[in-house]
Amino acid sequence: MRRFSTRIWLAATSAALAAVLLIAGGLALWGSAYVHNTVQGQLASQQIFFPPAAAFAHPKAGTEITPNMIPSVSQYAGQQMLTGQQAEAYADHFIAVHIQNMGAGKTYSQLSAESIAQPNNTKLAATVGTVFKGETLRSMLLNAYGWWKVSQIVYIASLALFGLGTLFGLAAAYLLAFGRRPERTGTVAQPEEHESITPATTV
Repeated sequence: MRRFSTRIWLAATSAALAAVLLIAGGLALWGSAYVHNTVQGQLASQQIFFPPAAAFAHPKAGTEITPNMIPSVSQYAGQQMLTGQQAEAYADHFIAVHIQNMGAGKTYSQLSAESIAQPNNTKLAATVGTVFKGETLRSMLLNAYGWWKVSQIVYIASLALFGLGTLFGLAAAYLLAFGRRPERTGTVAQPEEHESITPATTV
């Protein structure tokens, strides 16, 4: 009786764990899909396109396409930005390069401080405004990239939860179907001894 109760307890525990893991996996998968679709929708609404392939034919420093943009940006030539990988490439290898060239390697805060010190320098003020817009867009794209990576990590976690849930479910099914070993009771009946009959002899 004790063996039977332990088996049922283990099967019930495995089934409960399987249910929890499968539900958690389903929620994680839903969350991953929600973040993925949200990021993709926000990027699509921006209508940002990478320069066409012809623009990467002759990269030159100081122009729209510089040599260090190949191959990080050229691989998406002509495409609309719809994924986190594209957003990261555009932010760090396209916008950041132009900001650095425009500000001569100085950050927005440094340029802003110089502009305040030179209120009559309209060219510098225009540069500060352009750098600010570029940094803002870059920050938004990197934020989208971060959430995109989160959706990928959660997706992998959901697969792991589904795998563990399936294993616990199979363990519960095995315990219920094959875990119990029937116990033998009683002894095997021994064949009875029979009297040997000696045939009568005639005189």
